[in-house]
Amino acid sequence: MFKHILVPVDGSPTAQLAVEKAIQLAKAFDSRVSTIFVIDPYPFTGVGTDFAYGQAEYLSAATAEANAAVKAAKAAFMDAGVSVEASVIESHSAWRGVVQAAESMQADLIVMGSHGRSGLEKLVLGSVTQAVLSHTKLPVLVVRD
Repeated sequence: MFKHILVPVDGSPTAQLAVEKAIQLAKAFDSRVSTIFVIDPYPFTGVGTDFAYGQAEYLSAATAEANAAVKAAKAAFMDAGVSVEASVIESHSAWRGVVQAAESMQADLIVMGSHGRSGLEKLVLGSVTQAVLSHTKLPVLVVRD
């Protein structure tokens, strides 16, 4: 049923729950799996030039965080006997990176976590999962914490 599953990760416990669910699905459907971490290369765009000095430091830290999250996800898949392709990609928003990756990789299912934020926290931080749901035509399995 699902030939290629995309699993976006962010290093959170909720993303790990999504990895565990994707492992079960991949085994059940003998699916290919790709896992990604999306980095916004210019998170300070529009904030002003005062933040430009931290760009290199930000990218270095974000890349290290991304590599660690992807490595952990890849290890979980491999430990379960599921082969996986893992990558770090750049996009100006996490949701856009997920949607574009799903399209370019020809995934037919996205499995991702949702932190279940609500109220002011959701308004301030946004919801990557909600944006993915709003902008993709693919089925999305949302794993809640």
